[in-house]
Amino acid sequence: MATSQVETVGSGADKAKLAVAVVLLLAGLVAFYLLGKQGALVQWAALLAGLAAAVVVFFSAEAGRQLLAFGRDAWREVGKVVWPARKEAVQMTAYVFGFVVLMALFLWFTDKTLEWVFYDLILGWKK
Repeated sequence: MATSQVETVGSGADKAKLAVAVVLLLAGLVAFYLLGKQGALVQWAALLAGLAAAVVVFFSAEAGRQLLAFGRDAWREVGKVVWPARKEAVQMTAYVFGFVVLMALFLWFTDKTLEWVFYDLILGWKK
């Protein structure tokens, strides 16, 4: 029997945590602008405090924990990648540049040929 994981809608507490995180972020932004006369240090401290509080609350909610789990899984997958050796990477880069040059020459030649056919032979508009 195959079992599938069913994602459930977040609980009311998680929704409340997300709302509090948004409010804390907005409070940090508002404090940054309202404390303009207090100096840049106080402004940035208020903004960073609001941002830090919002991040802490967000990562305590289910959505934040899922984001952290996704990040851990992604990092684990990056560790499994077999990266090419330097020689192989240089060779592939040279192949790409060579192909680009060949395509540029082909397109230039095609453009000039069509220009000659249309303007000189068909229309007779000699330069």
